[in-house]
This record gives sequence, structure tokens and C-alpha cells, in this order.
Amino acid sequence: MAGEQEKLLLDEHKENHFTAGEIVRDMIIGVSDGLTVPFALAAGLSGANASSSIILTAGIAEVAAGAISMGLGGYLAAKSEADHYMRELKREEEEIIAVPDTEAAEVAEILSRYGIEPQEYKPVVNALRKNPQAWLDFMMKFELGLEKPDPRRALQSAFTIAISYVVGGIVPLIPYIFIPVASKAVLASVAITLIALFVFGFAKGYFTGNNPIKSALQTALIGAVASAAAFGMAKAVQG
Repeated sequence: MAGEQEKLLLDEHKENHFTAGEIVRDMIIGVSDGLTVPFALAAGLSGANASSSIILTAGIAEVAAGAISMGLGGYLAAKSEADHYMRELKREEEEIIAVPDTEAAEVAEILSRYGIEPQEYKPVVNALRKNPQAWLDFMMKFELGLEKPDPRRALQSAFTIAISYVVGGIVPLIPYIFIPVASKAVLASVAITLIALFVFGFAKGYFTGNNPIKSALQTALIGAVASAAAFGMAKAVQG
């Protein structure tokens, strides 16, 4: 009866937690790098007096290479995380079989950290010992702090980061498509990219729970510094 009442309460209470954290993180990584790296490259080439067509060609090549590189990096990172989880899962499973008393003592120690008294956690320990799978899941989460990764995570991460990089990378290159004079195109690129960085920074701050305005200003500032540095270095080398 108590279980049915608790289930009804949970069904009635729907918490509005944000659960797409990994996808948003991948999008932030992709768009952030996509906006800043091609932006700095275009600004640097503009400082070297390259033509708009050359800057556009180089920019597109960089966006393609960057998207592949970033996507591959995201895939390998997610794959390594999944491999690490499986290694720890196998090790924990072997320990539960080989030294069950020690593992049970670890469960008791973990529960005691939450202020649960021995007379309260002993039934829980005994219940877990009767359910090896639940026991294994408990140890993975509460002893090692590891959550079971989504098997689709590696490919999803690679695709999300790569596409986000392309979307971000196209923005600073748009002016070079329509303005043949690089010295004029770079001014338009700076304006459009800084606006995009500000909007992106605001959205990033909103979704990550930080101050949106502060995040927007910081993101725009980083992009401005990167492009100014690239432009200045190109001018210095040329001079």
C-alpha cells in the first residue's frame, strides 16, 4: 500500500530538471571553437592582405578539418569514458564475488556518510547482498561515482560537436562570400561574429545556470581578443 501511494505521489510530481547536459556541452564546445578559430584565421589572413576568395577557401578548409578533428576528439573521449566504465564494472563485479564481506562493509561505510545509523543501514546492506545486480549498480554509482554511459554517446557526441563546429565556423566567413575586398569584409566579419558570440554566450549562460549577460560578454571578449591577436600578428609579420 505504501509503495502504491509513493508511486502516485511521484507520478503527480514532475520535476523540471534539465537533462540534456551532455548534448548542450558538446554544442558549446563545437560552436565556441567554430566561432573563434575560423574567425581568428580570417582576421589573420585579412591582416596579411589576402583576398576574400583566398580567405574564404582557407576558412572553409579549416572548418572542414576542424569539424572532423573536433568530432573525432569527441568520439574518442566518449569511447574512453565508456571503456573506463566497463573496466571498473568488471573489477567491481569480481570483487563482489571474491570478497563479498568487504564490499558489504563498503556499502555500510557509504551509507553511514549520509548519517544513516547501523540499525538502519543493515537491512539495506542485506537486501543488496540478495540482489547482485542492484548491489553492483549501487557500488558503481556511490563508491566510484560512475554513471552507465549511453552506448550511443560516442557517435552522438562526434556528430553534435562536428555539426556545431560547422554552424559556428560558417558565421565569420559569410561576409567574405559577398564582399570581395578583404579589408571591408573583415569589418563585417568582426561585427557579425561578435554579435553571434554575444548571443551564443548568452544562451550558454542561460542553459548552464550562469549569469547570461556575464557569459555573453566573456564569450564575445574571448573572440575579440583571439581575432585581434591573429590580425596583429599577421600585420607584424607582413611588416
